[in-house]
Amino acid sequence: MDDPESEVGPSPIVHAKPLGPKEGAGNVVDEPLDPILLQVTVPLPIPMIFAALTTADQLQGWLCAEAAVGSEVGGEYRLRFTEPEAFESRGTVLQRTNDVDIGFSWQAPPAFTALMNRPGTESRVYVRLQESPEGIDVTLEHSGWGSGEAWEEARSWHFHFWDERLQRFKDYLIRAAYG
Repeated sequence: MDDPESEVGPSPIVHAKPLGPKEGAGNVVDEPLDPILLQVTVPLPIPMIFAALTTADQLQGWLCAEAAVGSEVGGEYRLRFTEPEAFESRGTVLQRTNDVDIGFSWQAPPAFTALMNRPGTESRVYVRLQESPEGIDVTLEHSGWGSGEAWEEARSWHFHFWDERLQRFKDYLIRAAYG
């Protein structure tokens, strides 16, 4: 039987690059955390759903105690909450396409103020509406996370916050449409 190595020679030895830092290279820089991505499907018309994201009285029905929302990019997107803890997010509309999407800057609650509300660390929330066979998919993306344990805690809090609020959003719209 022929020896395959004898015809082509021995296999070259490949050395993998080490996973850790080189000796004396200092600390490894952590990667920023992934955005929060959540989605609900609402079996209602897009204009009704979009209005619940962009009009103060409707935002107060499912998201916050008080709201002020500008109708154009650069306008305010201010939300005042009384629970789970009292705080106000004084954001700005960053993107808006009627009946399609809205994006706004976000200011975190007091527990995360020092981490998230400094200049250059403000996070962003983007909500997109898209037709699907079951209705309208409402996708929320909250981005702008840093790295490390404190950011993981902040992201976890916001994940649970937005997950609960999106369920309230869907319930609010269904009640508004069907009673």
